[in-house]
Formats: sequence, structure tokens, C-alpha cells
Amino acid sequence: MGKAIEAIALERDHEIGVIIDDEDDWMEKLDDLRDCDVAIDFSLPSTVVSNIMRCFDLNIPIVVGTTGWYDQLDSVVHDCQQRGQALFVASNFSIGMNIMFDLNRRLAKLMNGYEDYQVEIEETHHIHKLDAPSGTAITLANDIIEELDRKDEWQLKEEKQGWFHRHKKDVVPITSIREGEVPGIHEVVYDSDIDTITLRHSAKSRKGLALGAVLAAEYLEGKKGYHTMRQLLADEN
Repeated sequence: MGKAIEAIALERDHEIGVIIDDEDDWMEKLDDLRDCDVAIDFSLPSTVVSNIMRCFDLNIPIVVGTTGWYDQLDSVVHDCQQRGQALFVASNFSIGMNIMFDLNRRLAKLMNGYEDYQVEIEETHHIHKLDAPSGTAITLANDIIEELDRKDEWQLKEEKQGWFHRHKKDVVPITSIREGEVPGIHEVVYDSDIDTITLRHSAKSRKGLALGAVLAAEYLEGKKGYHTMRQLLADEN
């Protein structure tokens, strides 16, 4: 992702002030970071919150695409707002995926009138992805839970199992697959005895994610507080 973001940023006439890959870089390149207008983080769940706080300490707006840390999101957003900093967080920066987020919310609301349909999510990513389910799949699931009255929670399952639908009707099951170098595939499936409805987004490369992250960095200019892709797309339209 770092290389893809660098390429897109340079295409859009930005300069890369510093690249930080490890703790030594933080120590050695701190002065270079102070001169940057914005930071973009695609790191690890174990280090991302520390990275955010370091940027807050330097008064540097930060765009975060790392997932797997959202149990700490509320406290980080609170800290951002209390300190007058700028934070942009998205589970997926792809414009196409964010269109699917919108479609997913609309479809879930519509399906309140059709209780014969059971919903589940499947996501596939490359073998290097550490978190499962993906942040994108969790966003899809949480949006379904918000809009679909008969669903109360999501659960990760390793493989498709019929008992999930028979005995866990209040659950949105998520299947996570890790294989090869797949950039990302997400499917939301509503299944009934009569037919199947599927929403599917398949990323062809990391370029769409990188472009969205750079657009988010541009969007943060002059802003404070917590921002998301919903706000960016609403402003674009």
C-alpha cells in the first residue's frame, strides 16, 4: 500500500516528505515528519494508535487505512477532538467500495419487509492481511445490523455452515478467506428458498485504495476533527 500511495501522490504533484517503516525511522526521521502537511498510515493494528498519537503531538493531520484496532476508535476520536487535531479513518478508501457501502445500507433497510431472506458476508484477501474479518466486512456487517431489525450482531465463521442460519437468525455470519495476493473481494448475500441476491465488490489492484487515501489527505487540508469517507463523498457530490 505504501508504494501504491507514493505513486498516486506523485502523479497528483505531491511530495513525499518522509517514509517511516519501523521504530528506528521514527527516531531518525522525526524532524522530516515535522515539516509534512499530512501523514497517511497503513501500518499494523499493534502500532497504529501510537502512530496517530505521535502525529497529534506534532499537530500533523493523519489519514488512517489500517484496520483491526477499532475497539480503540472512540477513545482516539475523543482525544482528536479534545486536542483540536485532524483524523480521517476509513475501513476501505475505494470509491467503488464506498458506493457499495451505500447500496448495502439501502438494501438492508429494504429487506426488513422480506424475512424469508437470510444474509451473510464473505470476504477474501491476500495471505499477508493480519486481521480477520476485514475492517470492510465489519463495516458492511455493522451497517446491516443498524438497518435490518432482525440482526443484532455479527460473528466470524471459518466456513459456510447451514446451522448458522437455522439457529443464529439474529447473527450476520462473516466468512474470511486468505489466499494468494487477492487485493480484496467482498460479497453480501441474501439467500432464500426462491432466489439469491448478491452485492459484490472486487478490487482489481490496490490503486483504488491508494487513490482514495490520497484524496482523503487532500480533503483534510485546513480541517480539524474526525472525518470519514461518507463526508468526503458527500462534499464531492
